[in-house]
Order: sequence, then structure tokens, then C-alpha cells
Amino acid sequence: MSAINDEAKLGPSRPAHSGLFGRGMLYVIGWSSQLVVAALVSPVLAHMLPPAEFGALALGITLHQIVLVFALLGLDQAIVLQRASDGNAHAARGLIAVSIMVAGLVTLLFCVTSPVWRSAVGFAEHAELVYMVILWTAPAVSVQVMLALLLTEDRLLQFALVVGLSTAGGQILGLILLVAVHKDATTYFMGAAVCQFAAMLLAVVFTRPRIGGLVSWSVTKHAVRLGLPLTAASIALFQLSSGDRFIIQVLLGTEEVGRYQAANIMGSIVILLLSFVSGAWTPRFAAVRDETERWALATDSRDELYRILLPVTVGMTLATPLTLQVILPESFRPDSLAIVVFLISLSAFPVAAGDATGRLLIIQRRGKTIGILTSVSAVASVILNIILVPMWGIVGAAVATLATYALLAGMQQRALPASPVWQKVPGRLASAVLVVISASAASILLPQTLEWNLLRFAAALMCLPWLMVALRRARGAVQEARTG
Repeated sequence: MSAINDEAKLGPSRPAHSGLFGRGMLYVIGWSSQLVVAALVSPVLAHMLPPAEFGALALGITLHQIVLVFALLGLDQAIVLQRASDGNAHAARGLIAVSIMVAGLVTLLFCVTSPVWRSAVGFAEHAELVYMVILWTAPAVSVQVMLALLLTEDRLLQFALVVGLSTAGGQILGLILLVAVHKDATTYFMGAAVCQFAAMLLAVVFTRPRIGGLVSWSVTKHAVRLGLPLTAASIALFQLSSGDRFIIQVLLGTEEVGRYQAANIMGSIVILLLSFVSGAWTPRFAAVRDETERWALATDSRDELYRILLPVTVGMTLATPLTLQVILPESFRPDSLAIVVFLISLSAFPVAAGDATGRLLIIQRRGKTIGILTSVSAVASVILNIILVPMWGIVGAAVATLATYALLAGMQQRALPASPVWQKVPGRLASAVLVVISASAASILLPQTLEWNLLRFAAALMCLPWLMVALRRARGAVQEARTG
């Protein structure tokens, strides 16, 4: 029986706390391997491709995210909850077959209709890029739903193999093709598509999707009932995280999209890590049957993430100016991007809060609530970008990102039921967050000469011991909560 099910049997005195910062973090590391590779690959791409072509690459990734949301239909979350509630993978494996079929149909629809909409979203001269992105998306959806089952069943080695092939493998092959075939975004996406198909075949071997699930109407109906509102939420969340690229494209041009993408990749690293944390933790939250205990787990984990974000925020802010100067060519004007990276990275705090409340809402199957709140935030994001981008350029887009994530976190907290009582962030921790944000913001105002940047970077390295202490404290805190 899986480790998650074992934890569920421990009863109220022993929830799944220790797995969050223990074995659960191993899945986060596996998922985040794509960030490590992306961090290494992005500077190479920035030097190999001019800003306009790098902007086309960014738009291609954005299109991939849009198609993925529609093709996924929220069924990855439904598979997690189905496996947790059943105690076996029979119905969940059937939902994988449903997901693969839906992914194929949706991506085919996007492919057939692409001549109608691609000009309207900035791809008039990139027809081949559109087809390659859609080809990449179909197996990506299949991989994601099968990873959800591997995660829920705590099959770490198989999970790591599929993730490594689908993410790191695709980016590395894409680079090889850029050098060997042609230096454009379409060629790069070709490498991603090839590895995604290979990862899909490997995941099929590991999970054995059950074809009979295609006619399990009651299970499918139950899953779609949860998945559809989550799809709407994912579309809105996409607008929060990536939709600003299209607004920047229309108002400022492709070159500014490329500059914003370069800054966004660095600034959103922590946000993406938190999304991986949320995905890795959801099965463990679902395994906790006592509602009060689950809420305590949510607030405890949120506070520990805040403590981890303190050294991360300081370290990233201090390291950013020199890192940008090293990894980006002069054509990207890296000295003006530090403030953008800082503002985007601050979004990690409201994202951590929103992930905690969002997991509780998903487990309560309140997908419609999540969809409505995320849609409201997405509309706010569009409005803020339209107002702020003409005024402040890509800095305005970063401000809009931070503001709308904070709005979403606040609305989700208010949507929670009155009981159990949601615990606020402890006063001392809230004060520490404010001090760290203020000090990090002040450091942005320092000169960006080589001497100052080297001093900043040396100070950033000194944050590593602080981070190690925070991680050890997090593991100790949840272990104490588990046995206390």
C-alpha cells in the first residue's frame, strides 16, 4: 500500500505533516528539475536568439499553456481526489484514459481552427510555430495526468523518470536541434515535442490507463463536475501569470515581450516552485480526514513557507543585478530589469497564502468558487495591465502581477467557511516579512556598478545558511506538530 494511504491510517494524532517537508519535498525537487534546466538553458537561448525571436519563443510557451489548460480539463486534480477517496487506482486509471482522449480531441480542434485565430493573437507570421506548439501540448497533458497518479501513489522513482524525460530532456534536445538544424523557436519546440511523446509512452507503461474508464460515465461525470470549474480557474490563473505577455505585445512590441520574459523567468522561479509544492502536497492534505487537523496543517505549512521565503527573497534580490548582467546580452538592457524581477518574486508571498486556502477549497470540491474568484482576479489583471503598462512599461506588468495575486489570496481566504477558524500569520512572522521586503526593496536603489553588484552577490551567498536553518526548522516544526 502507498505511503500516503499508510499516513491516512494513522488517525488524527499523526497526520501527513512530516511528509510535506520530508518525502513530499522530493517530488517538488523532481518537478522543479525543469526550473534548474530552464535556468541554465534560458541564458543560452537569450544569446542564441535575438530579442524578437526570444519573444516569439515566449509567446509560443504562453500558447502552450493556454491549450494545455483546455485540454487538461482539470482532470489531474480529479484523479488525485479519486485515488485518495477510493484507496485504489482502478477508477483513477480509467480517468487517465478519458484524459488522453480529451487531450487528443481538444488539441485537434485547436490545430484545425488555428488559421482562424492565430493572427489575432500575434502568430500571423508563425504558422509552423503554432502547429509545433499544439503538437507538443497533446502528450504534455497526458503526461501531467499520469504524473498525478504516480504522485498520489508515492511512486517516486517512476515519477522522477517521467519528469526528467518530459522536461529536462525536451529542453536539452531543443538546444541540440537549435545548433544542429536551425536557430528559431519552432525548431526548439520540436525537441520538446519529441521528448514529451517519449515521456508519455513511458508513463503509459508505468500507470497502465484503463480503457474501460471511457465508459465509466458516473466516475467521468463526477470528475468533470470538479474539473470544469477548475479549468475556468486555470484559464484565469494563466491570465494572472502569463496573459500580460499579449498585452505587452500589443502595446510595446515583441522586443519588450522578450525582455519581460527574461526577467519573468528569474522572478517567477519561486512562484513555480510553490506551484510544484502545491501539487505535491494535495494528495497528503486529501489523506487527512479530520477537518480541523487539515486546516491546522494548512496554516502551519503556510507559515513555514513564509519563513523559507525570507532568505530566498533577500538572496534573490541581492543576486539579481549581477546575475542579469552575466546571463543576458546588452541588447536586453539588464540593468533596468532588476526591479521587474524583484516585484514578480514578491508574488511568492500571496501565492503561498493562496495555495494553502486553494488546497482546502479543492478538497472540499468547491471548484466553482475557485473558478469565480480566479476569474475576478484575471479581469483585475487585464485592467491593471492596460492602465499600468502604458505608464510604466514592463514594470507596470510586474506591479499588476503582484497586486492580482494578493487579491486572489485575500478572496480565497474570505471564501473559507467560518469553522474551523483560519489562523492568521503570527505577528512576529508578519513583521519579519515586512522588514525583509523593505530591506530588499531598498537594495534595488543601490548603484549597479560591478563593485556594488559583486558586494550584493557576496551578501546573497550569506543567505544560504539562513535558508538551511529555515528548512531544518520547517521539518522540525511539522514533526513536533505531528507528535504534539
